[in-house]
Amino acid sequence: MDQDILYHLALGSGSHDLHEMFGDVKFVCMGGTPKRMETFAHFIMEEIGYKLPAGTQLQDISAFSYRYSMYKVGPVLSISHGMGVPSVGILLHELIKLMYHAKVKDPIFVRIGTCGGIGVEGGTVVITEDAYDGLLRNSYELAILGKIVHRPAILDKRLVRELKSLATHDDPYETITGKTMCTYDFYEGQGRLDGAFCEFTETDKMAYLEKLRDFG
Repeated sequence: MDQDILYHLALGSGSHDLHEMFGDVKFVCMGGTPKRMETFAHFIMEEIGYKLPAGTQLQDISAFSYRYSMYKVGPVLSISHGMGVPSVGILLHELIKLMYHAKVKDPIFVRIGTCGGIGVEGGTVVITEDAYDGLLRNSYELAILGKIVHRPAILDKRLVRELKSLATHDDPYETITGKTMCTYDFYEGQGRLDGAFCEFTETDKMAYLEKLRDFG
């Protein structure tokens, strides 16, 4: 291509100097909503002691995409990914290409957010060691050119250990490692009874949750 247009980030390899803008990135942190990731950007700025140049403020780099919000704090990108696997998938395509054009080596991608817990106390921090779909398959399924393709969903075990080692005994919450299930639907796909449609019972739901608990 003459240029690579990262349409949903409002960036392009021809219109922006992506190496100059993003070449120092080490961590790509993603979460659901624009406001949450703006808050995280301010939080991380204080945590790492990053100082903005005088007369400047944090800006949403992708504001004119009207789809995702992205903030850069030194080596950290804080980006909203919207809701659902398709939204995350579109973002990851363009973020991976962005890191390529910026000549970033081995960036660490982390998804941060809330999640329902099975068999753990509310407020527990769970570092995902294995990811599964709604059928408890350790893979990502998508249709490409009319065919179903499965790609392995493998997480970085060393990164999991490094993140777990950051927990301290005086944290006001417990930090554990565990399996995370991602579904395509918030309501029926996650066993909720309060959607517009529901063709299972409370008993069915609890049997399924017990199955998930036994699965880990």
